[in-house]
Amino acid sequence: MSVMKRLSMIFKSKANKALDKMEDPRETLDYSYQRQLELLQKVRRGVADVATSRKRVELQINQIQQQAKKLEDQGRKALSVGREDLAREALNRRSALQTQIADLQVQHNNLQGEEEKLTLASQRLQTKVDSFRHKKETIKATYTAAEAQTRINEAFSGISEEMGDVGLAIQRAEDKTAQMQARAGAIDELLASGALDDFSGQRGDDIQAELDRMGGGNDVELELARMKAELGQGPAPRDAIEAGQPGQPQQAPQQQSQPTQQYRQPGEGL
Repeated sequence: MSVMKRLSMIFKSKANKALDKMEDPRETLDYSYQRQLELLQKVRRGVADVATSRKRVELQINQIQQQAKKLEDQGRKALSVGREDLAREALNRRSALQTQIADLQVQHNNLQGEEEKLTLASQRLQTKVDSFRHKKETIKATYTAAEAQTRINEAFSGISEEMGDVGLAIQRAEDKTAQMQARAGAIDELLASGALDDFSGQRGDDIQAELDRMGGGNDVELELARMKAELGQGPAPRDAIEAGQPGQPQQAPQQQSQPTQQYRQPGEGL
């Protein structure tokens, strides 16, 4: 296939596609119906013209028949007065008129037959036009309903796609929120364990941590002193509490068999 033929085919296919897209079947049906009405109107005008011609021929026949009758009367009158020559002339003229009447009668019959044919064709065409009109309206209504349904389906399709996008956005937001919550929890745990340094400038946290650690040690010392008191191996828990206060020397209870012993703060050198 040559290049020109391919270009021509491509152009025709694209033009046909563009025409199909631009064409509205309802407008096409209305245009076809209008053309049929115009054709029906032409047929009716043809019937009217033929009927007019037939009527004109009928008038001519009537006029010639009157002339022929007049000539016949004149021929009788001429014979009655002895003018045979005038009577013969009147009869000759009457004979010529009879020939014209016969020709006009043939023409009249032809026109009448043509009129009947056109009238029948007009009636049949009128029936077809009426049927086409009803079918046209039905097709137009069906097409309009289908077009509306198509638009509704397209609208629902657009809504479905939009809702799908919204669902994806919500899912992404939930995933990001869960990720941020997990990150915040991990940072809290790292801060609590001391793995991350606090650069906020507040230096009181390490002191509080040391106090909490020492307080935990005092609780252990208190429990140990209570257990010793129950076993008779140490002072009462009150003395153990006082002995466990930081910054004060701790004196062990005097016993005959043991020398004096001093408690040291946790972390102090021996």
